[in-house]
Amino acid sequence: MKVFSFVIAALTLAAGVSAVGIQKSVLFTYPRETPDWVVDQAKKAIEEAGGLITHEYTLIKGFAAKVGDKAIGTVSAMGEQYKVLVEEDQEVHIA
Repeated sequence: MKVFSFVIAALTLAAGVSAVGIQKSVLFTYPRETPDWVVDQAKKAIEEAGGLITHEYTLIKGFAAKVGDKAIGTVSAMGEQYKVLVEEDQEVHIA
């Protein structure tokens, strides 16, 4: 009976993990002339989709976030007029 309970618990956990979706670390950057409300609206959309803003930049207009693919598409479409640059965060090495 304990084995059966363990199997049910494991399957429930696996289903929950797959339902949440995979989140990526992504950078969103905008040209300087982009209005602040556009960036604020993008951050709000990410938070509403269950994402997390991990860093807000001051030298450039933009932010980093952990977010799913659907929210990335939403923010990209919202910022299309302002030429938002969306790129996956990755390590950079100097050779």
